[in-house]
Order: sequence, then structure tokens, then C-alpha cells
Amino acid sequence: MTKMWAGRTEGITDPAADDFNSSIRIDSRMVREDITGSIAHAAMLKKQHIIPSDAADHIVEALQGILFDIESGALAIDPSAEDIHMFVEQVLTERIGEEGKMLHTARSRNDQVANDTRMYLRQASEKVRMQIKELITVLNGIAEKHKDTILPGYTHMQRAQPIVFGQHMLAYEMMFLRDIGRLKDAEKRMNVSVIGACALAGTTYPTDRIYEAQLLGFDDVARNSMDGVSDRDFCLELLSALSILMMHMSRMAEEIILWSSWEFRFIELSDAYTTGSSIMPQKKNPDMAELIRGKTGRVYGDLMGLLTVMKGIPLAYNKDMQEDKEPVFDALDTAAMCLRVLTPMLDTMHVNQEEMYKAAQKGFINATDLADYLTRKGMPFRAAYKICGQITAACIASDEVLETLPLEEYRKYSDLFAEDLYEAIDLKRAVNTRCSLGGTSTASVEEQIAWVSAQLEEA
Repeated sequence: MTKMWAGRTEGITDPAADDFNSSIRIDSRMVREDITGSIAHAAMLKKQHIIPSDAADHIVEALQGILFDIESGALAIDPSAEDIHMFVEQVLTERIGEEGKMLHTARSRNDQVANDTRMYLRQASEKVRMQIKELITVLNGIAEKHKDTILPGYTHMQRAQPIVFGQHMLAYEMMFLRDIGRLKDAEKRMNVSVIGACALAGTTYPTDRIYEAQLLGFDDVARNSMDGVSDRDFCLELLSALSILMMHMSRMAEEIILWSSWEFRFIELSDAYTTGSSIMPQKKNPDMAELIRGKTGRVYGDLMGLLTVMKGIPLAYNKDMQEDKEPVFDALDTAAMCLRVLTPMLDTMHVNQEEMYKAAQKGFINATDLADYLTRKGMPFRAAYKICGQITAACIASDEVLETLPLEEYRKYSDLFAEDLYEAIDLKRAVNTRCSLGGTSTASVEEQIAWVSAQLEEA
């Protein structure tokens, strides 16, 4: 088939080259944005008297018909077309003849593709933000339910200090709130119209770029035509935000995997989000969490792939930049899929409060509170630290915990120990005395829950 760009060449290419050059498989998902953009372009051409008014009206009517036919299934997208933009223009010309050829006045595929991509990504990014809000809402509900549930907090994967499960969930909520902020920031810089930049140098026609941008819901227009057609920062910024989002989901998935193991038994996942083994009947595998963890590397690869594509491209547009859409679409699809699974998986998981509390006791995570007790009695902290380390070692040797070790055993190490030490090392007291802003006390957790709820109202 002779191409619509035939002229300088015969427009006849090798079938293998056609297939290699084609992007219709990837960019066909932007058909609504492409047609919407073309309708706005025709309206601008009409307003500026660049094409006849009746021709513009015929173009708009035909484009609306094409979109309706595609979305209803009456018109199939031709997989042999070079890209979605050429497909739409070809169908338009077939339907209304020579008037259809006027649509491409004062624009190039370079600015058209960039504009379509920006329009598609801004709505896709917004959908991911809404999914993150749903996830945070679920986490906030878990935090409220478990604002008194004690478990060990870890550093270096060693039991460190007592915390409540609600605070642990809130830590992830803070991460996901930042993800929403990053996506919103990316959308601001994404929401800039390129149309009218044409191939690279602008156009001789008296276009109204700002009017066309406003029709399409853009906040501004690209102020340099060369930068406009060759900029893919908006794709990279979105990919970066999605990579960080995936990292947060992966960290949470890793903890879910650990917590659901027999070694922890802190949680049990619903059967709906686990699988069994083909050979070991006792297994309940956290496959969905593992896949979230694994797919994170895929999104990182999407980011690194496009960064590598862009690093050596001279101004302005080059065909290499056709490689922008596949990674960013893949990253969006992957992040959205992971959010669709993670949210209900968390919402349906069972929290084993008793196992968490036992782990907190066995971890001697109130040893710092024991040292603080001696310090308040007048002993230097370093001396108290050493004694408490010796007591902990003795408890481990005798299979005791600090709460059950008799007072007479404590007094072998220091006469400062008295009956009130048991109150000082009580895990609930240890948690609730950490009442600083952002801390793990129930009161602090309630403040954090309320703060997150307020942030979600504005997100």
C-alpha cells in the first residue's frame, strides 16, 4: 500500500520494514485522544479561517462518527496501519474525500503524537491516583482496628522496640500519600499542549495554540517548538513516580510474605489471594504478593529502558522516540494491576494478634524500657545498658521473658530493682509512653489516622 506520506519517495516499503516501523499495536489505545485532539484542531483551523468553515464542520462530524464506530465495534482498527494517527486520517479521507486531507494543516505527526500521549497519560495517571487513595483508605481502616495491637518493630530485621500494628500500616500510608503527590506533580508538567509546534519549527499559518490547548483541557502550551516535539520528560517523570510506587508496594509485599510464613504467623492471607503447591499439600503460597515484588523489577526496567533511549538523541524528533509509549503503558498497566490485587488482599487478611504479642515478648523489645527504669533511679545509662544486656542473656538461657523473671533474680544485678519495674516494662505501657508526634502510642496513632483522612479529602 502506498503511504500517505509518499512524495519524496514512492512510499512503498518492504513488508518487514512496514512491520518494524508500525506502532499501531501500541498506540491504538490512544484512539479517543487522537480523535478528540483532531476535533479540537479542526475547530481551531475553522476559528482562524485557515480552512473553510463547512469543511471543518464535515471533518468534525466525520471524526465523531469514526470514534463512535470504533467504540461500538462497527469499525475495526487496521493492524497493518502505520500508526493510529494515520489510520484515523485514512478512514476520514475515505469517508469525506478531499476535505479530510485538510485536517493535517498546521500540524505534524510529531506534535500530534506528543499531544495524544500527554492526554492519554494524564487520565491514566489520575486513575492510578484514585487506586492509591482506595488502598490508603483500606490501610487506614486497618490502622484504626489495630491501634492497640502490639507487635515487635524491627531494625536490621532484628526485634527492636514494641510498636502497634496500626502505626506499621500508617508508615505505608505515608509512602503512598507521597506517591499521590508525585503523580500529581508529574501531571502538572504533563498537562502542556505541544500541538502547533509541528515538525520542529512551528508553522507559517496563523494558528491559535492557546485556544486549541484550552479546548483539550491543557493548562499551558509548550513555549519552544523544538523542545515540545522532542520532550519525553513527562513520560520519564511518570515512570519514575510509578517506579517509586512499585518500590513501596514491593516493600509491603515482602513484609506480607514474611508475616504469613510459619516462622512469623503474624497474618493469614485469604485463600482468594494465595495458591497451593502442585506437590506439597500443606502449602499456602503468597503468590500474589510475590508477583507484586517481582513486577517491581519490570517497572524499573521500563524506566531504565526509556532513559537509555533518550540519552543520546539530538534535537529535535527522531524515530527512536516511538519507543516511549510501550514502556510507559506497560508500567501504568502493571502498577494498576498490582494495586487492584494488593488492596483487597490487605482488606481480607486476618491479623493474628496473639502471635504478634508473643513475638514482642520473646524479642525482649522492652529491654530499653528496663534500662530507662534504672536510669530514672539514678544509674548512669551505660551501666544500666550493660546490666539489662546481662539480664536478657540470662532470660534467654532460662527460657524466660523480662515480664516473668522473678524480682529476686533482678535484684541479683541491682538493688535499685523494685516491684514497680514490672509496670515500667509492661509492653502496653512501653508503647503508650511513646506519645511524641508520629510515635507509636495509641493517641499518636489516632492523630495520624485523622491526619491521613484529612489528606485523602484533598488528594
